[in-house]
This record gives sequence, structure tokens and C-alpha cells, in this order.
Amino acid sequence: MSWTEIVIEIARDHAEALSDALMEVGALSVSVEDADEGTDQERPLFGEPGMEPTEAAWDHSRVVALTNQDDDQAAIVAAAAEQIKLAALPKFTTRKVEEQDWVRLTQSQFAPIHIGKNIWVVPSWHEAPDPDGLILELDPGLAFGTGSHPTTRLCMEWLEANPAPSKTVLDYGCGSGILAMVAKKVGAGEVVGVDIDPQAIESAADNAERNKCDIEYFLPDTFAQSKHAEQKFDIVVANILSSPLKLMAPMLSGRVAPGGALILSGVLARQAEEVAAAYAPFIKLGVWAEQDGWVALHGRLGSDAVPAPR
Repeated sequence: MSWTEIVIEIARDHAEALSDALMEVGALSVSVEDADEGTDQERPLFGEPGMEPTEAAWDHSRVVALTNQDDDQAAIVAAAAEQIKLAALPKFTTRKVEEQDWVRLTQSQFAPIHIGKNIWVVPSWHEAPDPDGLILELDPGLAFGTGSHPTTRLCMEWLEANPAPSKTVLDYGCGSGILAMVAKKVGAGEVVGVDIDPQAIESAADNAERNKCDIEYFLPDTFAQSKHAEQKFDIVVANILSSPLKLMAPMLSGRVAPGGALILSGVLARQAEEVAAAYAPFIKLGVWAEQDGWVALHGRLGSDAVPAPR
């Protein structure tokens, strides 16, 4: 079976309404893209929590509607335009979408990822390139954290460079659970993960079981009522974003045991000083490493000297 995509470039003011109208008049699915993608005018449309954009479209938007091949694409566009009372019928192009093995196509886009010296993140449909490496079997999913983003890689590399034999570790904002699993595989004793998303907790637990890692995962409320409610950890790692990290400075710092380490990522290089300043009353942080404009901050509780960056 084949399908046909309708491609319409339109101003932001009409993109969302046109998308809804296309779905109502017969489109199978609709997406909105930045029509300036790949040019100097490309504009990211994402923000940190509390700073999200108010409109899910770009100034110069591209609306892409999937339809059945036998549908009358011109009639669909005309009906959608009439429904939202556009002054003129928008120009559009069409392109054929051939039937494919979508599972194999998706899988082909995810190869094993090599991180640090010896870590491999390997999708379940691949063989591990180095069977003697630190292998994490992890499929792309809904929870953040497959090792492809610099912030995740930075934390993984810190954990690899700072083995934790028998130490306690808290992964706050655990996502897929990948950092907790790295900690466990480099020798940590008790490892705990926390996330606000129930789906992330479920995903992390599944990943831990698959990788034979004994890790406990909690939502914040259940964590606060667990046996770990007052516990302090030898290592606390949080890969989130700068705004929530600053708000959580007292709480995260309070989870670090005396002499223990705090590692933060999800911080842009230009945000490093303000994040470090938020933690300064509790623990002195410095930049450990930087990748692609992102940094990992680290420090030890009760130590005025921040460990030297790698």
C-alpha cells in the first residue's frame, strides 16, 4: 500500500488551525515543521520547563498531511481551507510515500553508541561491537536517555571515570535509567532512581531488569515515603535542565553524603556560572567537561576545592 503526502507552506497564524482542519476532512495524520529547517533562518521551538513557547508552529511553517493514495488531495486542501476561512487556497505540492518495512527502517537508524573508554549502548537488534565492554542493552523509547545526547554522555563518562565500588548512588531525573545502570555496572552498591514521569519509571525498571541491574526506581512522592526518605548518597547525579536544577539546589545538595560527589548536567556552557552560583551556599561546583556547548558540573560536599576537570 502507498500513501500521498500533501505539503503546504503557510504562515504561523494559520498552521495549527489548518492542521486540525486537514485531519477533520480526511488526512490520516498531520505534522508541522519549520519550513526554514537547514537554513540560517531555522529557529528552535523548544524551551526549558516554565519557558515553553506558547505556539506550536514557526513563523514560516510547513504542514505535512498524510493521505491515502486514492484520495483527492486538491479537494482535501480546498475543504480544509474553506473550513478555516482562508482568503485564498494555499499552494501545495504532493509526494508519494511507498510502503516500507517501517520497523526495519527505524531500527537501521539506531546503531550501537560508543561512549567514554569502554561503554557501549546497544539496541536489542544489534550485536555488541565489544563483548568485553560495559554493555547496556537499551532500545530507543519514550524516556529520555539513550546516550546520544551530550548531557547523558557527559554523566556516563564521569561515572566511568569515577568508579563507585560499593557506594550509594542517586540518579535524580532518571529517565530511561541509563545513568543508574552505568553506576551499577561500575561497581556501585545501592542505586536509586527518581523521576516525575510514571512512564519513565516503568521504562527504567524494564531496562534495569533487562540489563540485570538491581536498582530501585521511585516517583518523588513515593521516594519521600520510602526507606530512602532521609538517606544521603555517596554520589548524586542529575541530568535535567538548568532552571529546575537551580530550583532543586537545596534538595539535591541535601542528598549528598559528607565527602560525596554531586554531578549535574543538562546545563549549557553559558548557564554554568548561574547554576554553580545556585549551589554555592551548599557545595562548590566547577565544570568537569564540555561537549557541543553542554557542560557537566561536579563538586564534593565539604570540600572547598573542586576536582580538576578532565
